[in-house]
Amino acid sequence: MREIKALKAVSYLEDAKVLDPIIDRVRATVLTVLRPRALRDILHGVPVGHPVHPVAVLVPAGAWISSGILDLVPGAEKQSRILVVAGVLGAVPAIASGFTDWSQLHKEQQRVGIIHSAANLLATGLYVASYVQRGRGHQASGKVLGFAGLAVVSGSGYLGGHLAYRQAAGANHVEDVPHRFPDGWQPVGLLEELPDGQLTKRTVGEVPLVVLRRGPFVDVLSNTCSHLGGPLDEGSLTTTDGEQCVTCPWHGSVFSMRSGEVVGGPATSPQHRFESRVVADRVEVRLP
Repeated sequence: MREIKALKAVSYLEDAKVLDPIIDRVRATVLTVLRPRALRDILHGVPVGHPVHPVAVLVPAGAWISSGILDLVPGAEKQSRILVVAGVLGAVPAIASGFTDWSQLHKEQQRVGIIHSAANLLATGLYVASYVQRGRGHQASGKVLGFAGLAVVSGSGYLGGHLAYRQAAGANHVEDVPHRFPDGWQPVGLLEELPDGQLTKRTVGEVPLVVLRRGPFVDVLSNTCSHLGGPLDEGSLTTTDGEQCVTCPWHGSVFSMRSGEVVGGPATSPQHRFESRVVADRVEVRLP
């Protein structure tokens, strides 16, 4: 079965460089408004281990779909209006989390995302107008505006699906490591070959690793950043809360070298940590 024509149109958006000036201005605004890193981490979903935007959109989408159903039921105007405003209020955290994630994506993803976000803002505006019209007693126009908003948010949902599943925005980019890494202890190299206190890249079974030697001890993580695949060995070492961390050079995600846990977003999935040992001056690693 061939792809639908709408998909080809969305694919063209990925290369629409005409959107880049708008993207740069909006991104700068988002980063200014959401400056505190702790706030950005919450909106990214770092505490819960995956992006919160897909969960946040359930409230406005569910409320507005329910409102549309009630608009077809005689005498349910009051209940429908309550759902409209519930959706508008629920759209606020959904939009905030969406823009936070969008600000840390590749350009091709941002081009699709800026249209996705614009459609969501338009849909929210239509529902605000719908709420006002219903409050004035203009039920017919209020319902028309509501159905128009539902149509726009449905189209936006298709773009969101393209971002999440076609372009892998928000996906864990190292989920495949346990399925590809060989079983048991695997040699990495001689301990003396690893520079002390510096990030080094090694490859075992086609799986890239980032290695940090600390005297006789060795910390090893999967080298591909879980956020969008950045090379951690090209990143920088920092100390956070007394432990050494690696910062991804692409979007600034911070991971503990000891545990692989996310210390700072936009990444929400931890890096795979490898156990290490030194046998006859040879470093060996394995998945726990």
